[in-house]
Amino acid sequence: MSNFNFVPQPVLGDFKHESKGVSIVEQTKLAIVSVACPNDGDEALVASVQNAFACSLPDVSSVEVSNSGPYNGNVRWLGLQPQQWFVLFEQSAEQSAPLTVIKDQLGDTAYCTDQSDSWVSLEVSGPLAINALERICPIDLHLAVFPVGTVARTSMEHLSVIITRTGEDQFLMMSAASSADSFLHAITQSVRNITA
Repeated sequence: MSNFNFVPQPVLGDFKHESKGVSIVEQTKLAIVSVACPNDGDEALVASVQNAFACSLPDVSSVEVSNSGPYNGNVRWLGLQPQQWFVLFEQSAEQSAPLTVIKDQLGDTAYCTDQSDSWVSLEVSGPLAINALERICPIDLHLAVFPVGTVARTSMEHLSVIITRTGEDQFLMMSAASSADSFLHAITQSVRNITA
């Protein structure tokens, strides 16, 4: 009987691209756990998050960053819709599965699902990042309208995208892994159009 060893591979092969004013980097170690609040469980979940992560649950379109808890506090909570959040943190091979990490902290105060393999994540940064993104993103990304710590669901080239501003000239974007190549093409083509 054959003995197979399966090794996880980045969706886009650890893609990295540098051009004049724009950098695109696949985020290959990003764990994503969906957290939903049970019916009438708001107070219990708020207390669990406060105790485990020392942060509040963000409102829809907002981001909270934990400064304590697992992963040295480098945990981001994205408010995606009422009573539903994505929890993002960097995952290494030696650590427990992402779902276990979050479930151990929240217990039965939340419904949790590991979404890590369902999404491809790209960081787009640099002084011309917004110039490239505004060509394909229908929401206003101006810093005054979409400040650091804001998240939104939108579409880019007919693909569903979650976009978060993580710095003045830095964005984290996630789209379905099943259409990763199309997602990457939309972004790289827009970058080529402004840097050619």
